[in-house]
Amino acid sequence: MVDETGAEYTDDELDLDLRWWAAANYLTVAQIYLQANTLLRAPLAAEHVKPRLLGHWGTSPGLSAIYTVLNRHIRRTDADWLYVTGPGHGGPALVAATYLEGTYSETYPHIGTDADGVERLCRQFSTPGGIPSHVSVQTPGSIHEGGELGYALAHAAGAAFDRPDLLVACVIGDGEAETGPLSASWKLPAFLNPRRDGAVLPILHLNGAKIAGPTVLGRSSDEDVAAYLAGQGWAPIFVEGDDPRVVFRALAAAVDSAYTAITGLQEVARSGGEGGHRRWPAIVLRTPKGWTGPHTVDGVLVEGTHRAHQVPLSGVRDNPDHLALLEEWMRSYEPEALFDADGTLVPELAGLAPVGDKRMGSTPYANGGRLRRPLRIPALERYALDITTPGTTFHETTRVFGELMRDLYADGTRPDGGGDFRLFCPDETASNRLGAVFEVTDRCWQLPVTDHDDGLGPDGRVMEVLSEHLCEGWLEGYLLAGGHGVFASYEAFAMVSVSMLIQHAKWLQHALTLPWREPVSSLNVLLTSTCWRNDHNGFSHQGPGMIDSAIPLAPDVVRIWLPPDSNTLLSIADHCLRSTDHVNLIVVDKQPHLQYLTLGEAAEHCAAGASVWHWAGTEADAGDDPPDVVLAAAGDVPTQEILAAAELLRVWVPYLRVRVVNVVDLMALLPPGEHPHGFSDATFVDLFTADTDVVFAFHGYSRAVHELLHGRPEVARFHVRGFSEQGTTTTPFDMVVLNRMSRYHLVLEALRRSRRVPERGNELEEYCRAQLDRHRAHVVAHLEDMPEVRDWTWGSTASP
Repeated sequence: MVDETGAEYTDDELDLDLRWWAAANYLTVAQIYLQANTLLRAPLAAEHVKPRLLGHWGTSPGLSAIYTVLNRHIRRTDADWLYVTGPGHGGPALVAATYLEGTYSETYPHIGTDADGVERLCRQFSTPGGIPSHVSVQTPGSIHEGGELGYALAHAAGAAFDRPDLLVACVIGDGEAETGPLSASWKLPAFLNPRRDGAVLPILHLNGAKIAGPTVLGRSSDEDVAAYLAGQGWAPIFVEGDDPRVVFRALAAAVDSAYTAITGLQEVARSGGEGGHRRWPAIVLRTPKGWTGPHTVDGVLVEGTHRAHQVPLSGVRDNPDHLALLEEWMRSYEPEALFDADGTLVPELAGLAPVGDKRMGSTPYANGGRLRRPLRIPALERYALDITTPGTTFHETTRVFGELMRDLYADGTRPDGGGDFRLFCPDETASNRLGAVFEVTDRCWQLPVTDHDDGLGPDGRVMEVLSEHLCEGWLEGYLLAGGHGVFASYEAFAMVSVSMLIQHAKWLQHALTLPWREPVSSLNVLLTSTCWRNDHNGFSHQGPGMIDSAIPLAPDVVRIWLPPDSNTLLSIADHCLRSTDHVNLIVVDKQPHLQYLTLGEAAEHCAAGASVWHWAGTEADAGDDPPDVVLAAAGDVPTQEILAAAELLRVWVPYLRVRVVNVVDLMALLPPGEHPHGFSDATFVDLFTADTDVVFAFHGYSRAVHELLHGRPEVARFHVRGFSEQGTTTTPFDMVVLNRMSRYHLVLEALRRSRRVPERGNELEEYCRAQLDRHRAHVVAHLEDMPEVRDWTWGSTASP
């Protein structure tokens, strides 16, 4: 047979590929079922079967078939392919494939290429001390775990961005195709640039069923599926059947046809041509679920139904009929013809794998730390604000970060328009005051552009799409393939993608235990347009919950930063962009805020994690006496309110000893045994004393701070004020009043908790309550905050 690209696929080649596929299917079944006699050198007995049968068979034959065909294609074209499998529960198939190609034993030498290695391979699968059942971080060649469905195509796209030589085969299960994130991911043709990016070949694997029933696309007609994909910018190629000889020939032809179309698009784009309206190829593969497995079990159809999804033969150790069916099934692959007397894959099949890093299990694109190059980060002095007196000037805090990212784009752009850094943001780059990036690059856009558009272009490298799922997923794939980047989002709506962030943190957590996984750039998430300053949008936009979601994650991975001003944001951004294998959550608002620290002071503050701001307290003349009360803050708005409260105390009750502490590294509050950044007991006491009450203003939910402080001395002395789910469309100060975190609430709390009752304390209490009453009347009458609040700067509080 000769396919439409002119590549011959002879009967002998097909026979060899079908045997390689049989070996992959055999090892897949053996991993799920067997703990001994894994090559069936003796009759199968109950004691050879694992006591707990865990794994998924249904999708695995299709995944192995695609892998087999791609192997032959790679040997013929010498192309670089990455294999992303949305049906991550097909883990045993990918483990089998990488074992057959030799990568697995190179990565894990104790899993040898002989009979003992096969037994070790099978015994470890889904067993204590072994490997999980999904295409997890332990699987060579994987950047996608696939346990939580919906993210395969986004990860594949991220890996392809700025990798012009890479092709990504992305298998999408028809169950996964029902998820929201995957549905959004089909829009990739609007963002993939054939001049400077690689390519993604989606392979929609429609085996007709998910775990308990049919799938929408699986039961849809080819015409409807084709119309759906065409509407998203794809040119689908259909392959269908249950006869392996027919399907393999058709699939090989489809892959070669897609490759010809992809390289044609890239050649036109890279030679300076426009190419007109383009559609990227996609393959729709219809094969039976559980293909080549048991057709009928106990009189019930299994193959091609949802019953093949996981373990098609259950109770094998106790049911002789099922044990016999299992042996019959496994022997149908003729293992004696696949593995020699030593248990090694026979030479004619071993020779089917590509060589070296061309093997999909060995590609450096799936171990992005091998490709990662450090960013050239400019000197921060270029962007720093000049601070002469703390708390007296306003600046839009995030604007300096946009200027830094502008220069990362400018300094790191390749001649072909690619690079190693990208910003991902849901249509909010300018809104989040990061618009300086548009001085050097546009928003990426492959669809038509009109004269009325702003900053759109095919070579733009700011990735704006109104989907937090895509922004997060694209960035994750980009990082895992060796890039650097930032995901910037409105704080409340980053919660849409919080499950993705959690899964990525889990990936990094396990990657840290694998010496062969090279470090990748950290996932940097900038949360701005925060709960305290979304007064023009209202309650729906007011929610700091991502902090709570990140806190429990692996301490070796997660970092949470709360910079109070621009210079601390610069210091933190510099650190985060240089770091590897972390999830960095940076929470800072975009609106004009008071600025406090010089760049040098900010660097020291960030390195320490928290500092006593002596200039704001009243301890200077107290000698060795402890403070009467500690005022602490974490976050920009809480910092302003704490400082305003400290100044009220300074003016009204100057003899009260007040300490002011600012926390920028939230996880440092944890005990040292709980997090690498955790303050030592001595440092914690130096900051907060051993027994003085602490009034703590916090950016998020107060319970988060209480959770972090567990295990510290006398934690009941910490009185945390934070966001308490009170919000609406209102003024900035009314937001802190509604949540009882205003300067007046903090003063009242400080007076209540102080170790001494100061003179004139009662007068100050009356003043604070009167101010709160006055505030309520003022905002209703004037629709804005009181001037003394709205225009407050450090040192402006009038004497009583």
